[in-house]
Amino acid sequence: MARTIFVLNGPNLNLLGHRKPEIYGSTTLSDIEQQVRERASSHGFEIEFFQSNHEGALVDEIQRARTQACAMIINPAAYTHTSVALHDALEAGELPVVEVHLSNIHKREVFRHHSFVSPQATAIIAGAGAFGYTMAVDFLAQHLA
Repeated sequence: MARTIFVLNGPNLNLLGHRKPEIYGSTTLSDIEQQVRERASSHGFEIEFFQSNHEGALVDEIQRARTQACAMIINPAAYTHTSVALHDALEAGELPVVEVHLSNIHKREVFRHHSFVSPQATAIIAGAGAFGYTMAVDFLAQHLA
């Protein structure tokens, strides 16, 4: 089995550290990538890290993960609340998935309370900020052991 975890990030996450730091914090996506790589390495995993503002590109990566990864971490960002395509791709992927959100989506606007991704997630981490990503790696290491 591949010892690679795909970490997928949706729209606007490339702006982390600059966009609404009062909600999303000052940590950049590059900072998160470095933290995730270090944590994954300590568990013996490799990381494929990807961000796109385009739904189809995320679907393509989920499909690629089917044969090249043992698990996925996904922060679908705004696509959480709109994308049946991500839901269907994750369902077809048949891999353990951790859905991560920097903020607690349930304490925000009502339209953010529903997730099309959650029914396909093995676990959901919301509101832990950037630390949620390393929590997801730890969870997957235990889950896959």
